[in-house]
Amino acid sequence: MVKLNKIYTRTGDDGTTGLGTGERRLKFDLRVKAYGTVDEANACIGLARVHTRTTHPDLDTMLSRIQNDLFDLGADLSTPDGGKELGYEPLRIIATQVTRLENDLDLLNTNLEPLRSFVLSGGSAASANLHLARTVARRAERMMVELAQAEPINPEGLKYINRVSDFLFVAARVVNDNGKADVLWVPGQNR
Repeated sequence: MVKLNKIYTRTGDDGTTGLGTGERRLKFDLRVKAYGTVDEANACIGLARVHTRTTHPDLDTMLSRIQNDLFDLGADLSTPDGGKELGYEPLRIIATQVTRLENDLDLLNTNLEPLRSFVLSGGSAASANLHLARTVARRAERMMVELAQAEPINPEGLKYINRVSDFLFVAARVVNDNGKADVLWVPGQNR
């Protein structure tokens, strides 16, 4: 259980932050950037939920689960493989979380017409916020892929963040009247 009595600790005043293992890393370290960007995606989902809470309660429940899982992913990323010497098994994203997300994604996608063009962000406030969350999740994924080239990461975490961005794309279409209010890209329209 996490217990935070004091928010500022002054330990980061030197430009470092502590990983779950206790190791100190610079705040611009790729691992720190990766889990920080996962946190940004989570905050964007929270902003989208301001709109989905009353209009799409089933979707909002799914988004709530994703937010919790993204905290799990942050914990996973903040505890490199060496975390086992801490005396406990580090929290990791597992395959069942990926599968649940895929099942939710398939359920949402059921009523959507196939796309005939790329979709621009917009239509509704909820959709625009979900697209913003999607792009931040994609950035987190790119950082995680880059991190995986330098040091080991949990492959299930990488699968999970990939599915999150797919889910957010479909969710953005769902809140746009199941795609009927999507704003479609018209190639060369303003030439």
